[in-house]
Amino acid sequence: MASDRNQRVWQLVACIPEGKVATYGQVAALAGLPGRSAARQVGYALSALSSDTVVPWHRVVNAKGQVSQRADPERPDHQRLLLEAEGVSFGLEGVLDLAKYRWDGET
Repeated sequence: MASDRNQRVWQLVACIPEGKVATYGQVAALAGLPGRSAARQVGYALSALSSDTVVPWHRVVNAKGQVSQRADPERPDHQRLLLEAEGVSFGLEGVLDLAKYRWDGET
């Protein structure tokens, strides 16, 4: 059974609309997660999702607007490809424009 923390994160991430992103820290704040490691807790919650999840985990990026490295060496660009399929574009350095694509937290 998933923890209450994980459930809150998953429910919040499920609200991020197609073509928008949120940062780990933003999700942590909106989910009410306390402490300095709250953004990391979001990462742990997302990594606990099953591979067939409908939760759009790929819409969560780091504070720089980059895709964080995943532990799946066979699909290193998977998250970026999913975001690009939704219309999110990345600059040459692999950074997306958070001012343009950041979700406002409204559901």
